Amino acid sequence: MKDKCDLCASEESLVEYKIEPSDMVVTLCSNCNSQIVSGELDENHFNCLNDSMWSEDSGAKVLSYILLNKLGRQDMVDMMYLEEDEQKIAEQAIEAESNKLTYKDANGVELKAGDTVVITKDLDVKGTGFTAKRGTAVRNIGLVPGDDKHIEGRVNGVKIHILTQYLKKS
Repeated sequence: MKDKCDLCASEESLVEYKIEPSDMVVTLCSNCNSQIVSGELDENHFNCLNDSMWSEDSGAKVLSYILLNKLGRQDMVDMMYLEEDEQKIAEQAIEAESNKLTYKDANGVELKAGDTVVITKDLDVKGTGFTAKRGTAVRNIGLVPGDDKHIEGRVNGVKIHILTQYLKKS
């Protein structure tokens, strides 16, 4: 691990970050790392990409390319030069990110496995003969693989699939 962040050159709280789906690893400060992991990028902080995009380190260039794309800075992306293998890794990472499912409740709040949600409408549960009542809390939800419109959870002791549009995170 290096002694400074590959993006902003900070020397505080350094961690290693792996660029998926490759084996490239870069050194990041906790600020850069937390923003990248959460997906909530502060464009002012990432003005540092103006410098890191010209780095001699392949990992720093690839991550700069990915972040500039996320920030919608096509003008900067167009100026960058990546080797063919670096370009391939960057494009794979961007594609993998766009294919990642995001589960959101009726208010647009992101849902994660293990969250607790509340049902916002009375729902007839097929095959069980009961109605899941509005206001019922569903604890420790599971995410349905390949379908970001449904979650699974237990209501009245029965495991059911529920449309996310009828839920709100509590």
